[in-house]
Amino acid sequence: MLWNSQEVEVFLKERDYIDTAIVPLLPVSLDKEMKQAASQGEFMSMLTVVLEKQFKGRMMLLPAYTYMNVEEGEENQLRLQKWTNELKAQGFKHVFCLTSDSSWKEREQNINAEVIWLPTVPLEHMDEPYKRTIIEDQVKQLVTTIVQKWQIV
Repeated sequence: MLWNSQEVEVFLKERDYIDTAIVPLLPVSLDKEMKQAASQGEFMSMLTVVLEKQFKGRMMLLPAYTYMNVEEGEENQLRLQKWTNELKAQGFKHVFCLTSDSSWKEREQNINAEVIWLPTVPLEHMDEPYKRTIIEDQVKQLVTTIVQKWQIV
């Protein structure tokens, strides 16, 4: 399910069957890392939309959790922890945070969610068919990871 009024309406009716939330974690930077942050955002946006299509009816793709790259890690962690705690309180059994920022993996135990780290693939100079192929390959790997995590619980 995508985060739009039409799909949220379906979610509200079918809530019992949608047990997984996907939260993309996106850094925002206005300094020398701005291009890298934008590249991460582009990659994560494309990836999560394709992922959501694979699991339509089982997962809700939430708006990205954005944070300034200059924020303190603990401050970010506490804020994300509030998000994930609320998602669990609202009935999501599985919460996956997808990121290209490896620092989140170190804080995974403290945020009540599974953090899945993916290296950013720079897409800016690729033609569209090649981009789609790269994204689809990444999603295949991600699908396997998510299905394995579902089976653990």
